[in-house]
Amino acid sequence: MFDIDFYMSSYDYLKEMMDGKVRDKKSAIDHLESLRNKESVIYNIETTNACNMRCEMCPRTTMMTRPIETMSLDLFTKIIGQIKPHKKEKWQEWEKFVHKTYGIKPTDMSENHFFLYIIPKVIQLHGYGDPLLDRNMALFVKMLADRGFYSYFSCNPANIDIERTVEMFQSGLDYIKYSIESVDDKRHKEIRGSASDFTDSYNKILKILDIKKEKGFKTTIIITMLDLNKDWQKEDFNKLKEMFKGKDVYIYMKSEDQQWYREDYHGTNSVHWSEFCKHPWMSMTIKSNGEAAMCMEDYNNEIVLGDASKESLYEIWNGKKYEQFRRDHFDLKKGLKCSEECDMHLIGEKVK
Repeated sequence: MFDIDFYMSSYDYLKEMMDGKVRDKKSAIDHLESLRNKESVIYNIETTNACNMRCEMCPRTTMMTRPIETMSLDLFTKIIGQIKPHKKEKWQEWEKFVHKTYGIKPTDMSENHFFLYIIPKVIQLHGYGDPLLDRNMALFVKMLADRGFYSYFSCNPANIDIERTVEMFQSGLDYIKYSIESVDDKRHKEIRGSASDFTDSYNKILKILDIKKEKGFKTTIIITMLDLNKDWQKEDFNKLKEMFKGKDVYIYMKSEDQQWYREDYHGTNSVHWSEFCKHPWMSMTIKSNGEAAMCMEDYNNEIVLGDASKESLYEIWNGKKYEQFRRDHFDLKKGLKCSEECDMHLIGEKVK
């Protein structure tokens, strides 16, 4: 989830900033602070950072050094007990805003539809790990459903366990995304590592689709292929779409989120990655050890703004560290990870 109220109320002002019409830093800081919700909104809860893949495009593979940890049931319970789902009326207002502002309808299916209609309402249960490796996942999903939240996570289909998947669907999982990078097993292993396999993954997904239809499960199954700037990918994606033709799936080509460490930077089609980073004002990320990091992209928890196992989310969100972090986005603080290791624009690029 993210704070859709902040997104809507700040949109025109941030657009003026992007257009260079707002130049005074102090007034901008004060204005965004006046729009910020004092109650925190959780973007994602990384329940585990365990993963058995070796993905070429993931910083986890070559740069993550933090210990492998899985969140306890007690901590997860504590976190979700402090947040609330969006109210129905506010969500209806958001859908009208998205349609008017971006020209995307609720019934569309695309990368930007996914970000604007699904991500804002779900609690994401992934980070730098594969949720399918967390044996508490079905329970976590049920706990969220019981509190009125939508749940979602992205995972590697090579890790599918049919029985546990059915358990998660029965528990009320709303969305699950399977990442497929090629319809060729050899290529898939080159990208995702030796533990990955397309053919086996594809057959498992087909079986899950059959079970979903038979049991009447409401879980939306999402299939994505990352745009990794491979010359064969468009052909492979067309083959992938053909293989899922007529199946009950939501499928799209996804822009690569982070490319700052790549030699072949190839841009993005995502509205999220094309606009200012709003996360310091509209969402919070909790990592597997309970730390509140700057966002889900902080693979090594280098900017820690609090500890959910020791502090309330309210104390963290309104604390001195978060206050400084928001100011750092304006000041473009030297050495700030957000400036040097992220593709998103920072708000300080347009103010003095």
